[in-house]
Amino acid sequence: MFLITGAAGGLGKAFAVECASRGWDLFLTDMEAERLAMLATALRNTYDVTVVTYACDLTDLASRDALFDALHACGMMFQGLISVAGIEHEGLFCDRSRDALRTIVRLNVEATVDVTRMVLDCPNLSSPFRIITVSSLAAFFPMPVKATYAASKRFLLDFSLALREEVRDRGVTVTVLCPAGLPTTERAIRGIEVQGVFGYLGTKMLGKVIARTVDHALKGDAVYVPGFLPRLLLFLSSFLPPVILARVVGMRWRAAHRRSARGIRKR
Repeated sequence: MFLITGAAGGLGKAFAVECASRGWDLFLTDMEAERLAMLATALRNTYDVTVVTYACDLTDLASRDALFDALHACGMMFQGLISVAGIEHEGLFCDRSRDALRTIVRLNVEATVDVTRMVLDCPNLSSPFRIITVSSLAAFFPMPVKATYAASKRFLLDFSLALREEVRDRGVTVTVLCPAGLPTTERAIRGIEVQGVFGYLGTKMLGKVIARTVDHALKGDAVYVPGFLPRLLLFLSSFLPPVILARVVGMRWRAAHRRSARGIRKR
């Protein structure tokens, strides 16, 4: 059984469909109980797999503890974890409230670490254990206008690569997905649009990305960056000092943010 966090969102749902289509049983968690239930019913009816759901606010420690207690109480054992749950934010740091900034860190960083630690205590030893963590291409860059979000994704990348080495001897693999842009929500689609041609060229079809991510995880690969252009940008950026890179990225994102703000005002 695979545990998928953030399963009711666009990316989590795509992972759930891909895993179910491969005949894997699933444990799905998200804040949206009704959407989880609808997804579970559809997966059971379409793929004839076992799907268990549990509504949980992963930003809340008490809610996470209740989830972990429920898993331990029923003796649930897992073949892997797909950590999708996360918050993206585009905007100036000082325009965001302290509570909103803390929520980004709690979900993207704290909750991912906590869930990963818990699941590693419940392995199904009959098969290799796979972990997929959703990071972002932003993990490789200091990103003005996305400072907290990009830093949280950098944490996930470094954490996953380090953990990968720690658990290698236990038959556990850790794969990090670092996409440039995926059309998973209306907000994400708007973000792609305001970046113009670079946004569209960096965006990949969701189903293909998810299938290839799972394939990379099954092969035990460490990092998957979908798309030729994102990989090219990543290579070229390695020649720039971090301070210069931050300046270049900041200029691009400020321009995109201004276009986005103008688009919202027109609506």
